[in-house]
Amino acid sequence: MTQQNPGQSPREPYQPSRRELLRPAEYVGGAAIAAIFVGVVVLVATRDWMLTLIGTGGVFIVVLMVLALLQMALKPDAFEQAELAQSTGHGAGPATPGAPAPGAGDAPAGGDAPAGGSASGDDEPTPPAN
Repeated sequence: MTQQNPGQSPREPYQPSRRELLRPAEYVGGAAIAAIFVGVVVLVATRDWMLTLIGTGGVFIVVLMVLALLQMALKPDAFEQAELAQSTGHGAGPATPGAPAPGAGDAPAGGDAPAGGSASGDDEPTPPAN
């Protein structure tokens, strides 16, 4: 079962909430605040406009990248997983938030399965080769 916004019929496409729409603006705003702070400190300390602009721009980019990378590191909750599954057309995702996705753990990545044809962790023994 996929979750929907209140008052949304099952046939309407998903409409993100206002908070979801403004989330990128929060990251840009936070990076801008940090950059302005550094710019003011550099300007007061050195009184050099070029150094101030370089420091402000550098801090803005670094803080924005760090915030984006930290956001990518967060694990999506059940609602986000259902939304992603719905948008890609792969069903509703796992029934429980902690359950692995179908096909996950079937074989190690990169073709590192043992030569006998059985991936490690299988309960069945590998039949002997004839």
